Amino acid sequence: MTLRRLLAGLVGVPLALFLVLFAVANRQSVQIGFDPFSPEAPALAVNLPLFAVILLAVMIGVLVGGVAAWARQGKWRKEARSKRAEVARLETETERARRDAAAARNAVAALPAPKRAA
Repeated sequence: MTLRRLLAGLVGVPLALFLVLFAVANRQSVQIGFDPFSPEAPALAVNLPLFAVILLAVMIGVLVGGVAAWARQGKWRKEARSKRAEVARLETETERARRDAAAARNAVAALPAPKRAA
């Protein structure tokens, strides 16, 4: 068993138990109205269990927070893309320079030896 699975079990099992206990303790139905002008008798209303309303609000909050964090990190992702492109360009340039240097060494090695004056 890996450490990751162990930690997931140590966190996941109590969290799941908490959520089940929370849902059982908050089963009563609540009315969610979407009519600000008539709160006593809303034209559009939904009856949901209280735990569903609270868990849905938490999930929406996590989603909105995740999207906001992702949007704020846009400039860093853009910079990382440009750096990756620059690295790829420099690697290509380095490889081309190595090939040119190897070709130049081979060409020099193939030249006849100079004659010495006696």
